[in-house]
Amino acid sequence: MTRIAPILLLAVASGVSAQNAAQKPKADLIFTHGNIYTGVTGAASSFGAGKRSEALAVLNDRILAVGTRDEIMKLKGPETKIVDLDGHFVMPGFNDAHMHLASAGLEKMNVNMVGVKTLDEFRERLRAKVEAAELGEWVVGEGWDETLWPVKVPPTRWDLDEVSGKHPIYLERVDGHIGVANTRALQLASVTVASRNPDGGKIDRDDAGTPNGVLREKAQELVQSVIPKPTHEKRRRAIELALADLASHGITSAQDYSQWEDFQIYEELEREGKLTARISEWLTFDDSIEELNNKRNSHPASDNMLHTGMLKGFMDGSLGSKTAALLEPYSDDPKNSGLPQYEAAKLNAMTKERVLAGYQIGFHAIGDKGVQMALDAFAEAEKAAKESKVKAADGGSDYRLRVEHAQVTTPQQIQRFKDLKVIASMQPNHLLTDMNWAESRLGPKRAEHSYAWAEFLRYGVVLAFGTDYPVEPVTPFRGIYSALTRASEDGTKSYYLAQKLNIEQAIAAYTTGAAFAEFAEKQKGKLEPGMLADFVVLDQDITAAPPPKILQTKVLRTVVGGKTVYEAK
Repeated sequence: MTRIAPILLLAVASGVSAQNAAQKPKADLIFTHGNIYTGVTGAASSFGAGKRSEALAVLNDRILAVGTRDEIMKLKGPETKIVDLDGHFVMPGFNDAHMHLASAGLEKMNVNMVGVKTLDEFRERLRAKVEAAELGEWVVGEGWDETLWPVKVPPTRWDLDEVSGKHPIYLERVDGHIGVANTRALQLASVTVASRNPDGGKIDRDDAGTPNGVLREKAQELVQSVIPKPTHEKRRRAIELALADLASHGITSAQDYSQWEDFQIYEELEREGKLTARISEWLTFDDSIEELNNKRNSHPASDNMLHTGMLKGFMDGSLGSKTAALLEPYSDDPKNSGLPQYEAAKLNAMTKERVLAGYQIGFHAIGDKGVQMALDAFAEAEKAAKESKVKAADGGSDYRLRVEHAQVTTPQQIQRFKDLKVIASMQPNHLLTDMNWAESRLGPKRAEHSYAWAEFLRYGVVLAFGTDYPVEPVTPFRGIYSALTRASEDGTKSYYLAQKLNIEQAIAAYTTGAAFAEFAEKQKGKLEPGMLADFVVLDQDITAAPPPKILQTKVLRTVVGGKTVYEAK
């Protein structure tokens, strides 16, 4: 059978009800006195809607049983450790369906421009880093967002040159789809008046045609290719910082797009017993089949802690940088329809080749044209796979192809998601940033079907939620708040409220939906016998809390495979 995604370990511990505890082995761990939201739908109980339990038992890295305290305590043996949850709320661990783990860690070590409110503040943060750098050393960073500034235009090479002309400087926008370089960096990259725009990219210029330092999409690679790569030690430290961030926010699984050198550090950490989140590492869609096969085959697909996953490709850019590909021009920029990253025939051929080679694919597509490109390519690939009798990982014909972001869609496209069984992998926290300008970019007609979480569910499309960390903060509670309210964090703005979700739908997208999106629904996303013992303990019941209070949720404990990887001090 040809695989479409890594076939995860399916030989789970047999699930037997707690009433049959006498026949079960004794537990390694028992967590008791909890308000446990299992994620398994069922009849209402005294805890409220959905199935609840008050205790669970763990054997090795799996859940042995869930039930009442009296039932679960029958599984106590002489070596069993008891953890009293003191009545706190417990739920399946969050599975972040879209993040960039290594970039998040490096951001903590580089110039952090997140939240900068003015160009002057931008220069002040940059100056502090330049003054600490060695002579001629590259100064890099990320996180700036000109839409937060009084004058909403990107910084230029000359703004950076005011801080330093001796250090090459390169700073990416918060979404990673455009960056700005100073004159020294442009010189090292040989970007001049004579330079041409690369395919899928754009070099911004002044009225005289001189590059102004702003590089969009694939034009960024002109400078990125000459920046020295981080050392192994710096990469590892960055990853350790990001993993600690995940653990403290209740993230037990991460579907990650970092570099291959980062994956090798994940392997190193796993060997040392220091990998604290399960990672499904995406590979690059543009890589050759030979290179992809070599990477996929280098690590066991059955490893529940770490394995390679889908292929990530880019159809377009972002709305914030006006590089997302739209079917019609931007409402606030009538001469611009974005930057598509592929010619259709080439895209369709590459997609078909990779699906036939047994790969799951996820396409970054934010604008409705980008979404259309992805769906067209998927339709051809699925048809070819079925004609060739290529099976999906579950032995059927559900290839679990994905669109990442899917921010601007039409009702007709959402119907195609359903028809093609395409997963909508979305990040509700993006709306908290984007609602400040999304309608001006799109106009009301398109905006009505943007960030359309409820509409996707009404059509029966699987939703998988993530954060896009570090583009947005890693906390899932911010995303849940956004999904429930579609309102700004201060409550003063809202955005097309018909697309709101309820709390059960939002939690499902962050747990069972995200697990389904990586072929892992038989492994995680619920707390029931045989599933991996991945769960979080919170300071409040988020299913009963008012949405604004959800933003204040604190993680008390994060458990991965029965091991506590974070405990609040």
